[in-house]
Amino acid sequence: MPKKRPTPEQIVLLLRQIEVATSQGKSIAIACREAGISDQSYYRWRKEYGGLDLDQARRMKDLEKENGRLKRLVADLSLEKQVLKDIASGNF
Repeated sequence: MPKKRPTPEQIVLLLRQIEVATSQGKSIAIACREAGISDQSYYRWRKEYGGLDLDQARRMKDLEKENGRLKRLVADLSLEKQVLKDIASGNF
């Protein structure tokens, strides 16, 4: 059974936990292992969620979902417009 993806809030909390561990003298690899994630996930998440608070991370994910929905809506409307244009010109 595949693991579930962590929520943005969980990611921000894990990044803070690793940051605290590294400030106490642990290496990033050890801190990541203790948090249960890979180094690659840590660096990818730090790049995306680096300085965000919990509410900012939640808002960013909501905006990304809305942006995807709006892009699909524009694509559908553009397709409908093209179909109507073809029908009006008699190219069907």
